[in-house]
Amino acid sequence: MRTIHAYLVRVLLLSPCLVVLSWLWMSPFAYPATPEEIGLKIATESKARDDGFGNFTAKQTMVLRNKQGQESRRQLRIKVLEVDDDGNKSLTVFDEPRDVRGTALLTHAHKHEADDQWLYLPALKRVKRISSSNRSGSFMGSEFSYEDLSAPEVEKFTYRYLRDEPCGDLTCTVCERFPVDKKASGYSRQVVWQDKDELRIWKVDYYDRKDAHLKTLTVGNYTQHLDKYWRAGEMNMVNHLTGKSTVLTWADYQFRTKLRDRDFSKTGLKRVR
Repeated sequence: MRTIHAYLVRVLLLSPCLVVLSWLWMSPFAYPATPEEIGLKIATESKARDDGFGNFTAKQTMVLRNKQGQESRRQLRIKVLEVDDDGNKSLTVFDEPRDVRGTALLTHAHKHEADDQWLYLPALKRVKRISSSNRSGSFMGSEFSYEDLSAPEVEKFTYRYLRDEPCGDLTCTVCERFPVDKKASGYSRQVVWQDKDELRIWKVDYYDRKDAHLKTLTVGNYTQHLDKYWRAGEMNMVNHLTGKSTVLTWADYQFRTKLRDRDFSKTGLKRVR
């Protein structure tokens, strides 16, 4: 009888600890930790959920608007290849209008080193390397910079969780991310809104090197592919200094096609069709 009584006492004493441990396991973003640890955990988990997609292709429509609301429209297509143990490779090609047809941007993203980017200009029949110092420049007159078109690899930033807040019908985490290599980025920091359920990005505020609020990206119209991978249908980048904006609409996603590494070579840029 004493043995049973002692056992029950031990269970009652330990049960609060078991409840706390269970809570920590089930709520990865709610446990006591520093804002930096929470921010890194969110970024790491977001990347992990997108691992394994292999490759995809998509069509894009780019609409450029000036401060007066006048528009110009471009048609593009993109190919993306997942790379093990490094950043992804992507190839963006302009199909319309005629004056930019065949223009192509090749990006080899890296986790720890500066990304490699090359721009092929068919009118000049030459491939131009985008240097690190020029990656903050406008991509083909749009409000997206060359830097914006590279995948934001987890290792290239430090993070800080700020708060939770409603975003539409969802609850979002709000985190800051700071570039590790400040010379390789045109931004001092970015503030990112991600929903807590799927960790999809809905909004990003970009701050320039003087910490002025330069641009805001809003993302929407998500669709899920292969029952796992979320992809946006629309991205709207607004420049608060110039009043200009660029809307990038995505369509016709195709996953796990026959893309190969040789489809993303610098030497093949001039043969892109």
